[in-house]
Amino acid sequence: MASEPFKSSFPPVTDAQVRVLVLGSLPGEVSLERQQYYAHPTNQFWRLTGAVVGADLVHLPYEARLKALLEHHVGLWDVIRQARRTGSLDGNIRDHSPNALVDLVAGLPDLKAIAFNGATSATIGCKQLGAETGLAFIALPSSSAAYTRPFDAKLAEWLAMKPFL
Repeated sequence: MASEPFKSSFPPVTDAQVRVLVLGSLPGEVSLERQQYYAHPTNQFWRLTGAVVGADLVHLPYEARLKALLEHHVGLWDVIRQARRTGSLDGNIRDHSPNALVDLVAGLPDLKAIAFNGATSATIGCKQLGAETGLAFIALPSSSAAYTRPFDAKLAEWLAMKPFL
Protein backbone atom coordinates (compact mmCIF):
# COMPACT_ATOMS: atom_id res chain seq x y z
CA MET A 1 0.00 0.00 0.00
CA ALA A 2 2.97 2.35 0.53
CA SER A 3 3.44 2.38 -3.25
CA GLU A 4 -0.12 3.64 -3.71
CA PRO A 5 0.01 7.24 -4.99
CA PHE A 6 -1.38 10.05 -2.86
CA LYS A 7 -4.98 11.06 -3.50
CA SER A 8 -6.01 14.63 -2.79
CA SER A 9 -9.18 16.36 -1.70
CA PHE A 10 -10.95 19.08 -3.65
CA PRO A 11 -11.05 22.77 -2.78
CA PRO A 12 -13.69 23.77 -0.24
CA VAL A 13 -17.13 24.87 -1.42
CA THR A 14 -17.92 27.79 0.87
CA ASP A 15 -18.84 31.44 1.02
CA ALA A 16 -19.26 33.93 3.86
CA GLN A 17 -22.90 32.91 4.42
CA VAL A 18 -22.20 29.22 5.18
CA ARG A 19 -23.89 28.20 8.43
CA VAL A 20 -23.28 24.44 8.27
CA LEU A 21 -20.06 22.93 6.97
CA VAL A 22 -20.30 19.27 5.96
CA LEU A 23 -16.95 17.54 6.16
CA GLY A 24 -16.23 14.22 4.51
CA SER A 25 -13.02 12.24 4.76
CA LEU A 26 -11.51 12.03 1.25
CA PRO A 27 -13.24 11.71 -2.15
CA GLY A 28 -13.72 8.17 -3.40
CA GLU A 29 -12.47 6.80 -6.70
CA VAL A 30 -15.51 7.83 -8.79
CA SER A 31 -15.50 11.30 -7.28
CA LEU A 32 -11.79 11.68 -8.01
CA GLU A 33 -12.30 10.51 -11.62
CA ARG A 34 -15.15 12.97 -12.16
CA GLN A 35 -13.67 15.72 -9.99
CA GLN A 36 -17.00 16.04 -8.17
CA TYR A 37 -17.98 15.66 -4.56
CA TYR A 38 -20.08 12.55 -3.91
CA ALA A 39 -20.17 11.45 -7.55
CA HIS A 40 -20.73 7.72 -6.99
CA PRO A 41 -24.32 6.99 -8.04
CA THR A 42 -25.05 4.93 -4.92
CA ASN A 43 -23.77 7.57 -2.48
CA GLN A 44 -26.77 9.14 -0.78
CA PHE A 45 -25.20 12.53 0.01
CA TRP A 46 -27.19 14.59 -2.52
CA ARG A 47 -30.45 12.86 -1.61
CA LEU A 48 -29.86 13.29 2.14
CA THR A 49 -28.72 16.89 1.91
CA GLY A 50 -31.54 17.73 -0.49
CA ALA A 51 -34.05 16.40 2.05
CA VAL A 52 -32.45 18.55 4.77
CA VAL A 53 -32.56 21.78 2.74
CA GLY A 54 -35.84 21.03 0.94
CA ALA A 55 -34.45 20.93 -2.61
CA ASP A 56 -34.13 18.20 -5.24
CA LEU A 57 -30.35 18.21 -5.57
CA VAL A 58 -30.13 14.76 -7.15
CA HIS A 59 -31.50 15.84 -10.53
CA LEU A 60 -29.46 19.04 -10.85
CA PRO A 61 -26.21 19.29 -12.82
CA TYR A 62 -23.18 19.23 -10.53
CA GLU A 63 -22.41 22.97 -10.59
CA ALA A 64 -26.07 23.74 -9.87
CA ARG A 65 -25.92 21.34 -6.88
CA LEU A 66 -23.00 23.26 -5.43
CA LYS A 67 -24.76 26.58 -6.03
CA ALA A 68 -27.93 25.27 -4.37
CA LEU A 69 -25.97 24.13 -1.32
CA LEU A 70 -24.48 27.58 -0.90
CA GLU A 71 -27.90 29.20 -1.40
CA HIS A 72 -29.07 27.07 1.54
CA HIS A 73 -25.98 28.05 3.60
CA VAL A 74 -24.30 24.65 3.40
CA GLY A 75 -20.60 24.28 2.63
CA LEU A 76 -18.49 21.23 1.77
CA TRP A 77 -14.96 20.07 2.30
CA ASP A 78 -12.93 17.12 3.53
CA VAL A 79 -10.86 16.65 6.67
CA ILE A 80 -8.02 15.01 4.74
CA ARG A 81 -5.86 17.01 2.32
CA GLN A 82 -4.13 13.95 0.90
CA ALA A 83 -3.60 10.30 1.74
CA ARG A 84 -2.72 6.96 0.29
CA ARG A 85 -5.75 4.72 -0.20
CA THR A 86 -6.50 1.64 -2.25
CA GLY A 87 -10.11 1.85 -3.42
CA SER A 88 -12.65 4.14 -1.78
CA LEU A 89 -13.13 2.78 1.73
CA ASP A 90 -12.10 5.00 4.63
CA GLY A 91 -10.64 1.97 6.37
CA ASN A 92 -7.93 1.88 3.68
CA ILE A 93 -6.73 5.47 4.29
CA ARG A 94 -3.03 5.63 5.18
CA ASP A 95 -0.39 8.34 5.57
CA HIS A 96 -2.93 11.13 5.67
CA SER A 97 -2.29 14.82 6.11
CA PRO A 98 -5.06 17.19 7.19
CA ASN A 99 -6.77 20.05 5.44
CA ALA A 100 -6.48 23.47 7.12
CA LEU A 101 -9.84 23.22 8.88
CA VAL A 102 -9.03 25.74 11.61
CA ASP A 103 -8.15 28.37 9.00
CA LEU A 104 -11.28 27.67 6.96
CA VAL A 105 -13.57 27.80 10.00
CA ALA A 106 -11.99 31.08 11.12
CA GLY A 107 -12.97 32.62 7.78
CA LEU A 108 -16.66 31.64 7.97
CA PRO A 109 -18.33 34.33 10.11
CA ASP A 110 -21.86 32.84 10.00
CA LEU A 111 -20.80 29.23 10.72
CA LYS A 112 -22.95 27.60 13.42
CA ALA A 113 -22.27 23.87 13.02
CA ILE A 114 -19.90 21.35 11.52
CA ALA A 115 -21.43 18.10 10.34
CA PHE A 116 -19.11 15.13 9.90
CA ASN A 117 -20.14 12.71 7.16
CA GLY A 118 -19.09 9.41 8.71
CA ALA A 119 -16.96 8.20 11.60
CA THR A 120 -13.58 8.74 9.94
CA SER A 121 -14.40 12.36 9.21
CA ALA A 122 -15.62 12.89 12.79
CA THR A 123 -12.56 11.29 14.37
CA ILE A 124 -10.03 13.22 12.29
CA GLY A 125 -12.00 16.48 12.18
CA CYS A 126 -12.72 16.67 15.91
CA LYS A 127 -9.04 16.06 16.65
CA GLN A 128 -8.07 18.93 14.32
CA LEU A 129 -10.71 21.38 15.51
CA GLY A 130 -10.82 20.56 19.20
CA ALA A 131 -13.84 21.18 21.37
CA GLU A 132 -13.33 24.89 21.96
CA THR A 133 -14.69 26.20 18.67
CA GLY A 134 -18.04 27.33 20.06
CA LEU A 135 -19.67 25.45 17.17
CA ALA A 136 -22.05 22.52 17.27
CA PHE A 137 -20.46 19.28 16.06
CA ILE A 138 -22.86 16.83 14.42
CA ALA A 139 -21.71 13.25 13.82
CA LEU A 140 -23.66 11.91 10.84
CA PRO A 141 -23.92 8.36 9.58
CA SER A 142 -21.94 8.04 6.37
CA SER A 143 -23.79 8.80 3.15
CA SER A 144 -21.81 6.01 1.49
CA ALA A 145 -23.73 2.95 0.33
CA ALA A 146 -20.99 0.92 2.01
CA TYR A 147 -22.58 2.04 5.29
CA THR A 148 -25.70 -0.05 4.96
CA ARG A 149 -28.23 1.63 7.24
CA PRO A 150 -31.62 2.32 5.64
CA PHE A 151 -32.03 5.74 4.05
CA ASP A 152 -34.77 6.83 6.48
CA ALA A 153 -32.58 5.96 9.47
CA LYS A 154 -29.72 8.03 8.02
CA LEU A 155 -32.05 10.91 7.18
CA ALA A 156 -33.39 11.05 10.75
CA GLU A 157 -29.85 11.86 11.91
CA TRP A 158 -28.98 14.15 8.97
CA LEU A 159 -31.99 16.32 9.87
CA ALA A 160 -29.97 17.46 12.93
CA MET A 161 -28.39 20.02 10.58
CA LYS A 162 -31.69 21.74 9.81
CA PRO A 163 -31.95 23.96 12.94
CA PHE A 164 -28.59 25.55 12.10
CA LEU A 165 -29.59 26.61 8.60
